[in-house]
Amino acid sequence: MTGNPPDNPDQPGAARVRPYLPGAEQPPPPQQPAPHEYQQTPDHGALRPYLLTGGRVSSTGVALEIEAQVVTTELGQATREGLAYEKRDIVELCDAPLSVAETAARLGLHIGVVRVLVGDLVALGHLAVLRPEVGLASDVETIEKVIRGLQAIS
Repeated sequence: MTGNPPDNPDQPGAARVRPYLPGAEQPPPPQQPAPHEYQQTPDHGALRPYLLTGGRVSSTGVALEIEAQVVTTELGQATREGLAYEKRDIVELCDAPLSVAETAARLGLHIGVVRVLVGDLVALGHLAVLRPEVGLASDVETIEKVIRGLQAIS
């Protein structure tokens, strides 16, 4: 063989890409990992959740549902500068009523961590929990409207 590939592309040893095309001499691009092979690099700027909560998984304050609305109290507004940064962020976010779940989403923290921190802030008086006075289950008129609406579309 003279070093030139055969002219017939079906023959063994034939060039698969025409040598005069741009990129013919370049090696193939590296393969991307499949979705199940995704390798996450550690985020060295993030703190572990147990560091934020002191290793606790429940609050020393009240038990909170993730949909509970919390709002900053006057005490929380007056003393927010003396709080740890993650608690200060929560107090600043909750100047207007905000659910525990939405607070976690906006801060980019795990919901369990935020429940512990918000519970601590409620126990200290920095946040207040807003709960509806009448539950949906006891509102007969609303339940009847829902039933009539479901019957109308079925």
